[in-house]
Amino acid sequence: MPDTSTNQRNANAQPVQFPPILPAHAAVITDGEIEERPEGYVGPNLDPARLELIPKPLGEGVFALLASEIPKDNGGVIVGDRAALVVDAGMNLEMGHQIQAVVHRLTDRPLRFVVNTTYHGDHTFGNAAFPNEVHIVSSRINRASMCDLAREKRIRSRNLRGNLAAIEQVTRWREPDVTFEHFMEIDLGGRTVQLWAFGQGNGPGDVVVYEPVTRAAWTGNFLGHAGVAPMLLEGGPEPYIESLRRMRAALDTQVIVPGHGPMARGGETIDWMIDYLATLDRAVRAGVDQGLTLEQLLARRQPPTAEQLPPQARQHLGDLNRNMDRLNVLATFRDLERRSSRPTAAAASR
Repeated sequence: MPDTSTNQRNANAQPVQFPPILPAHAAVITDGEIEERPEGYVGPNLDPARLELIPKPLGEGVFALLASEIPKDNGGVIVGDRAALVVDAGMNLEMGHQIQAVVHRLTDRPLRFVVNTTYHGDHTFGNAAFPNEVHIVSSRINRASMCDLAREKRIRSRNLRGNLAAIEQVTRWREPDVTFEHFMEIDLGGRTVQLWAFGQGNGPGDVVVYEPVTRAAWTGNFLGHAGVAPMLLEGGPEPYIESLRRMRAALDTQVIVPGHGPMARGGETIDWMIDYLATLDRAVRAGVDQGLTLEQLLARRQPPTAEQLPPQARQHLGDLNRNMDRLNVLATFRDLERRSSRPTAAAASR
């Protein structure tokens, strides 16, 4: 299969009409993930040691792969008449091999595609474990972001709780060989899977994998359960909100399988996330207008409650939610700083 970077062809090189419901938006590569963290910040535990992926059927041939320990990485398997597709590849080669073993237990159809929902290493370091005949698929922006393995390993190592050996053998960052700009379809035989890139979110190239029959969406880091704060790692709330609105307009989603945490319902989850980001944006802007420092904003901030989470998830996500919300305050503050210091078009033309 030739390398592809287009909205007009699917994995079988068949013409696909670009969905008119999705407004044109510019896909922009950012300067990379913000590495600054609030004082005392503790991020999610993503150590893959002892992690087991548990298949949960969502419909015939459609499975969520749920992490045995929250908030470690989830995934997915979608099976057609001719081929199977996997959502995300895990943190390392061992997780990549585990995913393949799960697929072989679920179906005798050949595994042909791995879709990366983000470029982050906990979703992509496992790419190298898959045979060459398995195509790695993602957005063009995600592939462009996979350019500095040493930096990515350093950033992800913060979430390994000291188990640096988990990614020691990751020496090659296998990039996608099939890419798309905004939309792509993959025909698995009797089942078509949609891939969407709605714009800036957790990262610049987040991909949503959508299975129309079950109305299930694998959202990676783009969208989690209502009540779970996202992580603003490469920009502020405003473009994220617009991307979520595009998803809400384009997809009739019943089930959300996030990259981390419990599954969720589609519409109410998107609405909660938009409201969270809009409220965050207003609060930080108001604080900046009052002359508050970042430290003062963080001291005043009330994080979202965990009431909307399933009871079994609250104990795992309570403190983490507070930490991610503090990170979002910092990221929004820095984004406003950066934009206020940027010269206007009029000033730049003088």
